[in-house]
Amino acid sequence: MGPDHQLEMIRRVTKSLFESIDHNAIIVNALHTALAEVDAEAGSIMLPDEESKQLVFQHSVGEYLVPTGTSIPWDIGISGHVFQSGQPALITDVQSSKLHYAAVDKKTGHLTRDMVNIPLKQWGGKPIGVLTVVNKKHGTFNESDLTVLTVISAFAALAIQQAQLFDDAKLAEIARRLGNIGHDMKNLITPIISISGLLKEELEELFASLPANESARLADKKEVAFESIDAIVKTSDRIRDRVKEMADCVKGRTSPPRFELSRVDEVVAAVIDSLRSSADEAGLSLSTEDLERLPSIDADPGRLYTAFYNLVINAIAEGLSGGTITIRGEGSDGTHVVVSVVDDGRGMAPEVRDSLFSKHSISRRRGGTGLGTRIVKDIVDAHDGTIHVESEPGTGAVFTIRLPIRQVDPRPAGSGV
Repeated sequence: MGPDHQLEMIRRVTKSLFESIDHNAIIVNALHTALAEVDAEAGSIMLPDEESKQLVFQHSVGEYLVPTGTSIPWDIGISGHVFQSGQPALITDVQSSKLHYAAVDKKTGHLTRDMVNIPLKQWGGKPIGVLTVVNKKHGTFNESDLTVLTVISAFAALAIQQAQLFDDAKLAEIARRLGNIGHDMKNLITPIISISGLLKEELEELFASLPANESARLADKKEVAFESIDAIVKTSDRIRDRVKEMADCVKGRTSPPRFELSRVDEVVAAVIDSLRSSADEAGLSLSTEDLERLPSIDADPGRLYTAFYNLVINAIAEGLSGGTITIRGEGSDGTHVVVSVVDDGRGMAPEVRDSLFSKHSISRRRGGTGLGTRIVKDIVDAHDGTIHVESEPGTGAVFTIRLPIRQVDPRPAGSGV
């Protein structure tokens, strides 16, 4: 490749990669550029999932695709070797390579003949992913192709990091604003709670001063009034706590849970009471099954309320009129309880489903932040539990949460240890 060709290639690469600040758009542009420059049939970019220690296919382009979200262990196969070593690999006969991981070929139904794997490296040299191109259309990949892809991968890694920094800056600004909103909201909510307390005292004095027959006649109205006041106080507290949880989620930190013996059915009942009117307006039915059979667990009931609230409100948003949302107790194995939130709504595309619990979570709703499911994941993690989702477009969704019945070391709030 002559100097003029190299300069023209660099110009094309920089134009395609730095004309966007969207993380996903940059990855797609990088792949299309790579395929065009080396005449390859297909290509993918994989990024690591630190929690599962896997490389996850973020995007795939070309004549055949690897489904988004497909993952492989990050220490096996040619891609795993490149990710771990930080060194590129040019393989002209993939099927004879001892490192070849054939599971991806089986998933796509296409045979990989030759391939080039290039590490995407962050500043300082640590790999942040792998760029892979497979099956050169004419001939086999050579050192010139490796050179071209090395240049593309360097610019791609730089562009991805730039986009991540931009995302981090946006999140920092969101966190700052949420902090300000939380402060303002506390100032607004405090008098509401105080007035609610005074109103309750006034009503108690009023009902106490009524003749016995009038007091008995208005007993039901008294109960409704007091329940309404309590609901105002609880809702105010939950609004304040929700803003704080959103800010903490954006900042990447989670307050420790305040464990106490809790009933999942009681927590869910409170969620349904809060969201019944929203479900009715959407033409949806809310129901529970077998929650009362679950044993009490060590949990933070306020945090669990937020988790189930987020899952149900999301299900309402994606529901279809006439549909149902069910919170179901799946049972207990003696050490854990399992609860599912099941809906028959629109379902999710793979790229939405697979990003739900990551920092790149996607919201399909106008104005949505994608924070809701991340907050749910933070809460489940804080309880040493697990959550996973099953969904396809048009089939609804099933979120399954598994929580330990007893915490290994439930520390009381304020213990300082």
